[in-house]
Amino acid sequence: MPLAESPVEAPAEPGTEGEAPPAEKPRKEPKKTKKRPSYEMKLFGKYDMTDVAVRDAGLAKYMNLSPIVIPHTGGRWANKPFGKAKANLVERLINNMMRTENYTGKKSKAYRVVRTAFEIIEKRTQKNPVQILVDALEKAAPREEITRLRFGGISVPRAVDVAPSRRLDLALRNICVGAVTATFKNRKPVEECLADEILTAAKGDMQSSAIAKKEELERIAASAR
Repeated sequence: MPLAESPVEAPAEPGTEGEAPPAEKPRKEPKKTKKRPSYEMKLFGKYDMTDVAVRDAGLAKYMNLSPIVIPHTGGRWANKPFGKAKANLVERLINNMMRTENYTGKKSKAYRVVRTAFEIIEKRTQKNPVQILVDALEKAAPREEITRLRFGGISVPRAVDVAPSRRLDLALRNICVGAVTATFKNRKPVEECLADEILTAAKGDMQSSAIAKKEELERIAASAR
């Protein structure tokens, strides 16, 4: 019988005998993205402004309650039409506190006064002082005032509605003027006077200078209708 043919071995390639397989290059791991530290935008590092509610729809457009840590923008919105509506509400309160020769131009001093007044309000009410400030401004903002019209040689007072922007301006001004004026009547520091003024205005109490001025202005306007 014919012998079975044995398989023919392929000739080995020269230079490949006894060599180890090439080592695989290590793969580079993808770079890990660095996480940026997240900061809580709280006023003075304590008070959350996202939960503050404005009930007066007319003033809501002009009350800027955007989160901010240090309410100081360096006059970014100064000398611009309706620019003050874009400034933070607490910063506007600080700017209004720079009155009389003791505080004119002293922003850091007024900043400390408002910060301390907020701490006093929080201790007394256990609530967010920004919400108390908003309530005080809503109740201290007048809705009517008078203007004088000339008929011939006679000037006649007439009652007119107050624009929302001016309502907020008058409320901020009256609260700050009442707080600064109260320091000359007793020995309380201005921080306590400002806290008392905001708290009494938030309650609608006539002991507040801002509420008293609002009621007087609206009473005169009612008689001039």
